[in-house]
Amino acid sequence: QVLLVESGGGLVQAGGSLRLSCAVSGRTFSRYRMGWFRQAPGKGRELVAVIGSGGSTYYTDSVKGRFTISRDNAKNTLYLQMNSLKPDDTAVYYCAAGSGSYLQTVQYDYWGQGTQVTVSS
Repeated sequence: QVLLVESGGGLVQAGGSLRLSCAVSGRTFSRYRMGWFRQAPGKGRELVAVIGSGGSTYYTDSVKGRFTISRDNAKNTLYLQMNSLKPDDTAVYYCAAGSGSYLQTVQYDYWGQGTQVTVSS
C-alpha cells in the first residue's frame, strides 16, 4: 500500500505564493510518475502538473510559467511551487502516483486526501 499525504495549502491573496508538499510512503517513490490535480467547487478534477520518474514535466496551459513541479527522491516527497496565484486557482489540490511514462494520462494508482488552496482577490 502506498500512502500520499499533502500539506502546504491555505489562504493567500492574489499574486501570492504557496508550496504544496506530498509525502509518499514506500520504497519505490522514484519509480512513480507523480502528478498534481485540482478540483474547484462544482467542477471536475483537472490535471495540473506531472513529473515523470526521469524528471520530465508537463503542465496544463493555465499554470505554465507560474507553477513548478519537482520531486526529491531521497525524501520521498513531491512538491508544487505555485507563484502569481489567481482566484481561479482556488481548489482542493491532490497528489497522485502512477506507473508508466506517458505524462498526460489521468490514470493513477494512488491518491492523497487533498489540501485546500484558497486565493482571495
